[in-house]
Amino acid sequence: MAKAKTIYVCTNCGSDSPKWVGKCPSCGQWNTYVEEIIAKEPSVSRTTGGFKETSSKNRPVLIRDITSQEETRIDLRNEELNRVLGGGLVKGSLVLIGGEPGIGKSTLVLQTVLGLKNLRTLYVSGEESSRQLKLRADRLAQDTPNCYILCETNLEKIFSHAEKVEPDLMIIDSIQTIFTELVESSPGSISQVRECSAAILKYAKESGTPVLLIGHINKEGSIAGPKVLEHIVDTVLQFEGDQHYMYRILRSIKNRFGSTAELGIYEMRQNGLREVSNPSELLLTQNHEGLSGVAIAAAMEGIRPFLIETQALVSSAVYGMPQRSATGFDLRRMNMLLAVLEKRAGFKLAQKDVFLNIAGGLKVNDPAIDLSVISSVLSSSLDISIEQGVCMAGEVGLSGEIRPVNRIEQRILEAEKLGFHRILIPHNNLKGFDAKKIKLDIVQVRKVEEAFRRLFG
Repeated sequence: MAKAKTIYVCTNCGSDSPKWVGKCPSCGQWNTYVEEIIAKEPSVSRTTGGFKETSSKNRPVLIRDITSQEETRIDLRNEELNRVLGGGLVKGSLVLIGGEPGIGKSTLVLQTVLGLKNLRTLYVSGEESSRQLKLRADRLAQDTPNCYILCETNLEKIFSHAEKVEPDLMIIDSIQTIFTELVESSPGSISQVRECSAAILKYAKESGTPVLLIGHINKEGSIAGPKVLEHIVDTVLQFEGDQHYMYRILRSIKNRFGSTAELGIYEMRQNGLREVSNPSELLLTQNHEGLSGVAIAAAMEGIRPFLIETQALVSSAVYGMPQRSATGFDLRRMNMLLAVLEKRAGFKLAQKDVFLNIAGGLKVNDPAIDLSVISSVLSSSLDISIEQGVCMAGEVGLSGEIRPVNRIEQRILEAEKLGFHRILIPHNNLKGFDAKKIKLDIVQVRKVEEAFRRLFG
């Protein structure tokens, strides 16, 4: 009988220790070590003649002798998901989709699966019953005769059913509920997630069947389980959004078969998720003429341009300490921009409450919306509205200069497509771009003061 042994494993990086430690020596995280029970297996020699015996299939090959060809992809009938995956789902790939509870991960996957009429799909659910999945499918108003539902958490039994069904696509919801009998620990533990994901990867590569894994995230927002899980899979997708808003964003964190700069946007409805092909029209208020504190920014998420609305409210501080609050924007960067306004532009905001909001519930990290942020703050402080049909893009430096931003051509074309008549951009940001064919009035500014004169006169 195998002798049981107890070790402590870091939930962040997967390193182990014979005793519990407060700070992981490998990744530096605190309180990440948990106890795991492992069985000590007898050592078995895997070689018969030292290192002389080599496999006939795997040999060193010169890189110039390797033939390159495009990967065979499966069209998922979902433009946003296909874009994020790099053009479709690669056969034999392992894709991990993570997100907060209730954000819509299972809805996204089930809705995509039900739209595939010509693929035999095996949906393995370890969290919901078959009746619950049927009710969700009825709510999505979609049905396909080639979707098999399996409510099972034992990995060996899942593979046994997969051999009988021979699916073209497999979904596992979720990887934290699956366990294998080879590991003596509870489902969701580090060793179980590691061994199960490695076995599923082997199945996907040998059979050529793509597998979609749905994973939980922890309180820090990263995918739960060992970090090796993200290294094993081919693609990691993050499904983000606020449950109080209708928009959801699908980001690619890792993709071995495509770019990680792509972005997919969905709108949550009663009958499922709807693809948003033009997010700019939904993120902008129909009419904000005469309203102060509103500025339109030409932002980029990945390589996708869209216009967003930044809203600011500046009022006198009621209490002794002024409040600073930002929703969808980095609070520390907002404080830096307020310091630039006070030092370089001469506007006194030390005794003012400043509230900033990115409309639509989006979280934007593009530094090009700095100019829009300070313009909305100043508009609210002076109670002067910005002219309708004006947008802007530019990064604000500490000395008050407007710094150039990337992909300025795409931002200008997006603004022109939506009917804007003027855009403020940094000076010398149009190198190599022919602005003669653009009907949009392009205004180049060097400093913050010059941008304010153009906006407020």
